[in-house]
Amino acid sequence: MDLPGRGTALVQAVPQHGIKGHTQDNMIEWEGYTDPELGIPVYSLYGEHREPTAEMLSHVDMMLVDLQDVGARYYTFIWTLFLCMKACEKAGIPVIVVDRPNPINCVDEEGPVLDLNYTSFVGLHSIRTRHAKTIGELAVQFKEERFPKCELYVLGMEGYDKKMWYDQTGLPWILPSPNMPTLDTAIVYPGMCLFEATNVSEGRGTTRPFEIFGAPFIDAVKLCKYMNDLKFPGVYFRENYFQPTFHKGAGQICGGAQIHVLDRDKFRSFDMAVKLLQYIFNEYPKDFAWKQPPYEYEFKKLPIDILLGNGTFRKEFIESSI
Repeated sequence: MDLPGRGTALVQAVPQHGIKGHTQDNMIEWEGYTDPELGIPVYSLYGEHREPTAEMLSHVDMMLVDLQDVGARYYTFIWTLFLCMKACEKAGIPVIVVDRPNPINCVDEEGPVLDLNYTSFVGLHSIRTRHAKTIGELAVQFKEERFPKCELYVLGMEGYDKKMWYDQTGLPWILPSPNMPTLDTAIVYPGMCLFEATNVSEGRGTTRPFEIFGAPFIDAVKLCKYMNDLKFPGVYFRENYFQPTFHKGAGQICGGAQIHVLDRDKFRSFDMAVKLLQYIFNEYPKDFAWKQPPYEYEFKKLPIDILLGNGTFRKEFIESSI
């Protein structure tokens, strides 16, 4: 691959969770600073600006994007890439994307395609919830469909097969963000991230976020029996009680379940999570509630609708009777 013969980048521009991966949650912004060792600016792309400004780009003659995605539309790193490509196209600056594996494979897709009337920082382009692409493939799609004049280069991977799960690559798992501690988390995330839009804990403040969920008002035994009786492929729900150290339900005993994925090739996280939400919505009408805006820089629409990616799915598949 012939790369542009340019100089060395002089800044770092960093997405959600910060350059050290330290910020815990959505819309916890962080401010840029000067790197004490390198003496170069570290710009925040999750704060006042999510798209690089002309001033930020004035210090560089190419942009290198090296981010580990997790295979779901909600994960904001791909939208940082999207906005970097947008800004660099305008500025005439080349973008080099270091491709990385999709941890949950590039074969299986899930969920609806984003309706562009429901864009937010958990979706800026029409892709499915579980998109089955690497970050390099997404960059190519963004160029073809949105930024045709972006000078894009993708550094490909050797020995990667689209059917691979991350643990089949031989690479160590390094947390891409604080609440993505394991591959198991990434496997359930395309569905369980929907719980961020509710008053039910998605397990933040525990050691197994997104695999554990619950609320003080949920009968864990009854929930697990209902879900296990549905016989969703590749998954078992184990009665579970937990006390989050922070976030929703902090300091309270929450009843719910731990999701045990028994066959990840058959398991479909999104369909499972929709059925879970439908059950909780119908079973606990006085206790369950949808989170209200703002969420990921959308200040009017319900968070659940921007996560689902349209305005009809919630009413048709979740708020309907069991």
